[in-house]
Amino acid sequence: MNIQALNQLLGNIDIYLLDQILKGRFDQEMKILDAGCGEGRNLIYLIKEGYQAFGVDQNPTAIQMTRTYAKTIKPKYDVFRFQVAQVEDLPFHKGAFEAVISSAVLHFAQNKPHFFKQFDEMMRVLQPEGILFLRMTTGFGGMQERAIEKEGGVYVLPDGSQRFLMTKSILEQLEEEYNLHHLEQPKSVLVHDQRAMGVFVMQKGTKTNQMT
Repeated sequence: MNIQALNQLLGNIDIYLLDQILKGRFDQEMKILDAGCGEGRNLIYLIKEGYQAFGVDQNPTAIQMTRTYAKTIKPKYDVFRFQVAQVEDLPFHKGAFEAVISSAVLHFAQNKPHFFKQFDEMMRVLQPEGILFLRMTTGFGGMQERAIEKEGGVYVLPDGSQRFLMTKSILEQLEEEYNLHHLEQPKSVLVHDQRAMGVFVMQKGTKTNQMT
């Protein structure tokens, strides 16, 4: 397969999400929510390959683009799977999904209450034993110490951006509160002296830690 064909197949998918797909973490029988989907960059492959993909974003223009992509890929696709909504107020019932994707979204939380409200909503719609794929800025790799804390968990990073950081204490609180267990060892990719982006693949409500 040449580069152009590969790009048409995958779109601009998050490489770390693609890694999980290649490992067989998701299948076409699972209902998958992209919470904060933007214009659907992580949904294009899922739609093409027949996954039961859903998405929300607070930007109406982004949702319209996602619907357009879906219709272009599959003319009979139910575009109302993609809704204008905030992550902290998801228009789905409890336990609606077997998997939730959150890629580069939660680090825009305004403060800790806002972050936990968003996270709580994602956990509400995620079934027990469901999978959470989370990617966001972290304080690991010494980045929390290098950043300047403003308030409420928001930091000014060395690259000049302001982000809410996943820290060790917040991660431990989430693990305990929502009974989350890591399916893979968490990792942060460090852009030297600039920022750290973490990838967390977790399962809700299992009894044993399943590290791989």
